[in-house]
This record gives sequence, C-alpha cells and structure tokens, in this order.
Amino acid sequence: MVSVPEIVGLIEGVANDSTVPKNIRRALDEAKTRLTSQDELTLRVSSAIYSLESVSEDVNMPSHARMQIWNILSALESMKK
Repeated sequence: MVSVPEIVGLIEGVANDSTVPKNIRRALDEAKTRLTSQDELTLRVSSAIYSLESVSEDVNMPSHARMQIWNILSALESMKK
C-alpha cells in the first residue's frame, strides 16, 4: 500500500512540471492540501480524488501528466479500501 507522503511526492512532481497548465497545478495543490489536512484518512483521500478527477480529462493536459495523474488516482483509490 502506498503512503500519503509518497502520494504527496508524486503530486508535487507533477505540480512542479512547467508544461502542466495552471488550472491543473491548482487542482494538484488543492489535492495535496486536502491529503495533508487533519481530517480522517478516508475523507482526505476522497477529497483528493475529487480534486484530481475534475481535471484528469482536461484536453490541455500533456499526455505524460495525464498518465501521472491517473497513477496518483489509482494509488489513492487503493488507499480507500
């Protein structure tokens, strides 16, 4: 199972990519903030998934960033179980 700090690291990696549009970086930052909050783990994970799913199909996103976001979403989904 993947840990929250590992997922935060993945999110930061995508958010620091200058080819990723600003609205997607904003959603990544929001997901990171939600993951690192003091709420219950299930709530944090669900909130982060919601933030990322909203931009995962953005047509302006580079394909490599889309794949990384899908990987992050997959890791988050595995934490919910």
